[in-house]
Amino acid sequence: MIVLSGGGTGGHLAVVSAVKEVLNAKGFKPFFIGSDYGQDRAWFGRDSGFVDKAFLPSRGVMNRKGLGKLFSLVNNGRLVISARKSLSALGVKTVFCAGGYAAAPAALAAISLKIPLVIHEQNAVSGALNRRLKPFCKAFYSSFDPISPCGDYPIKRVFFEKARVRSKIKTIIFLGGSQGSEAINKFAESVAPSLAERGVKIIHQCGRVGFENMRKFYEENGIVAEVFDFDFNLVDRLVEADFAVARSGAGTMFELTANGLPALFVPYPFAVGNHQMANAKRLSERELGWCVEEARLSPEVLDNILPVDLSDISKRLAKEIRYGGAHAIAERLLILRKTT
Repeated sequence: MIVLSGGGTGGHLAVVSAVKEVLNAKGFKPFFIGSDYGQDRAWFGRDSGFVDKAFLPSRGVMNRKGLGKLFSLVNNGRLVISARKSLSALGVKTVFCAGGYAAAPAALAAISLKIPLVIHEQNAVSGALNRRLKPFCKAFYSSFDPISPCGDYPIKRVFFEKARVRSKIKTIIFLGGSQGSEAINKFAESVAPSLAERGVKIIHQCGRVGFENMRKFYEENGIVAEVFDFDFNLVDRLVEADFAVARSGAGTMFELTANGLPALFVPYPFAVGNHQMANAKRLSERELGWCVEEARLSPEVLDNILPVDLSDISKRLAKEIRYGGAHAIAERLLILRKTT
């Protein structure tokens, strides 16, 4: 039995989904351990690609203070004990950790039981859990680590299959991430009238909280826009677009890269370790995209980009990542399963 763990946010869950997809293609169904808090159940509650799932009452620790932090630590300690019992009962041979608080119980239980642990770190700045568990794992994968056994980010094949070269900006997509972004929503409001006048089509992922306000905004201003809160088939929306304005979580960044879709990245300023800024600089410093701090985001920034011929950037982006990241992780999990 192989356990895939991780979640809380779409970035972690997308990695789990990509690895699961490869395992399924090889005729193997893993077990999933995530959290009942966050998006885990929405992503995988009805997913038949797992032999079964467990959604534990785990909670984050890093952003809590005082009694809240103490409660989370005690609660997570109890969940590690529970996860130990589950891993033993299932006869688990190896555990995969995609990061996030949802992965903590299974990952710590695996280490305590001496079950091989494989870790994937998404971002340029390692998360607290992965940083602490790295010395105890059998393999550590990172697209930002030059000595990683496989530097290609684990995303689904479809992002590569539907890639195309962009040149002129005829359609723009605003991406606030799986939970939406108030800053990107406000920015979209500030530039939408001008984009409409230029004949630029707008696609806007605004998040569940911001959906109704954004829908009303476009309707009241007579602007035709494709507005949605969240879409599991996001790749179909990306294919329509020639340019993106997006947060720079690693999953989003590498999905855009694989699809050859240039972007203006607006890093989330409160990300732990400012890792979204570090992510975005991987591309912006090599002139493969643009990056602007949220506080400096203005319509003029986009005005300067709109006339640019994107064809060279789009072609070079597609060469920045190859399909195979999820395959490499799945292969390592299957090998460890046979040798333990």
